[in-house]
Amino acid sequence: MAGVIEQIRNVCTLGALQSVAAIERAIPIIHAGPGCGQKLWSALANGNGFQGAGYSGGHSVPCTNSTEQEIVFGGEEKLRETIANTLKVMDGDLFVVLTGCTSDIVGDDVGEVVRGFKAKGAPIVYVETGGFKGDNYFGHELLWGAIADQFLEAADAVEPGLVNLWSVIPYQDPYWTGTLHAVADLLRSIGLTPNIIYGPGEGVASVRKIPAAQFNLLLSPWNGLKTVKRLEEKFGTPYLHYPALPIGATETSAFLRAVGAFAGVPEGTVEETIRREEARYYYYVERSADLLFETRFLPGHFITVADSFYALGLTRFLINDLGLIPEVQFITEVVPEEYRPLINAEFAKFDEGLVSPVHYGADGATVREELAKRTFRERPLILGSSWDRDITRQLKGYQLSVSMPVSDRLILNRTYAGYDGALRLTEDIYSVILGSFQ
Repeated sequence: MAGVIEQIRNVCTLGALQSVAAIERAIPIIHAGPGCGQKLWSALANGNGFQGAGYSGGHSVPCTNSTEQEIVFGGEEKLRETIANTLKVMDGDLFVVLTGCTSDIVGDDVGEVVRGFKAKGAPIVYVETGGFKGDNYFGHELLWGAIADQFLEAADAVEPGLVNLWSVIPYQDPYWTGTLHAVADLLRSIGLTPNIIYGPGEGVASVRKIPAAQFNLLLSPWNGLKTVKRLEEKFGTPYLHYPALPIGATETSAFLRAVGAFAGVPEGTVEETIRREEARYYYYVERSADLLFETRFLPGHFITVADSFYALGLTRFLINDLGLIPEVQFITEVVPEEYRPLINAEFAKFDEGLVSPVHYGADGATVREELAKRTFRERPLILGSSWDRDITRQLKGYQLSVSMPVSDRLILNRTYAGYDGALRLTEDIYSVILGSFQ
């Protein structure tokens, strides 16, 4: 039965348009009603770290602005006109037509329209992303299925050491640019060549290189599995699935060892990188030990309100590196049932006394009601979104916005991934704690 969701933390399937806008020289074209693109951009970009529009996002996105006439008589001709004009005025290397609810309900043959332009040489694909089908996590997978089937071509040869990095969803994760490039630096540190598709870089040229990779690296609990499996099926590219965001020395070192072993990197190369990075990491931790392990400043228990990727990564860091105790974790995206056992197993990889309850599909009311039932002996640390500031004040806790929506921080290239990201996260957490005493 349908229910009311308070304080939503993702958007509809059509939100995949932001995944297109995140690829340099890729242009989204929306076949939807007026306002759809504006609302999605406002939620995923301006209301989430003030990320802005970029070259092909925001008010620059071409749209058919379908009205009653297109709903009654069909919108294929208007779509054809919109695509033709977009190809004239927008300078891009890949054009992606994404459909909204009206088009999918009416049944416009978008594929036929797009194939007409493709036959004339246009680099264009289409994906049916009617908002009623699911959330933008689902739309992200649909998008890459379409690109794999309609745009990518087999490579002449595999490029040794080239790794396609699949991980965070652009704009949904406000830290996506910093995180992708931090992980890319980790891959470079052990001699691999990362193929980064999103953000500053090669853009569509990186997309074209996907079939030439030695392997695909999926850094995510579940989202992206369909994509890497499809690429393995179509191009024979193997994949490594690593479910948690590596934050801090414990997890980042484990990540590098796993990637190195899969890629065939000499063990000595990996261990030398880890030795060097851990020495630098612990230099800063030891310098701050008097504060970090002073009990009067230590929150003791923590709560995450984030998608499964960040919840896992944050939990592992806070337990393994900072020694905090998990209270409860809220998973905010809609995780398909078949993936939940995998995520539960990852959360259970701690001592029995450190395993906390995990709630799926939590909305604002669920978070408030669950936390109101609990008694905290000290002020808890809540790593969530800007929605969670009110409940944090009621609990007299410490709050840091790390997941959508983030309306209280400007985010440029910040990240919590890796060794340096963990130091930055520690700074942010303890800055919040120390600031509360001023």
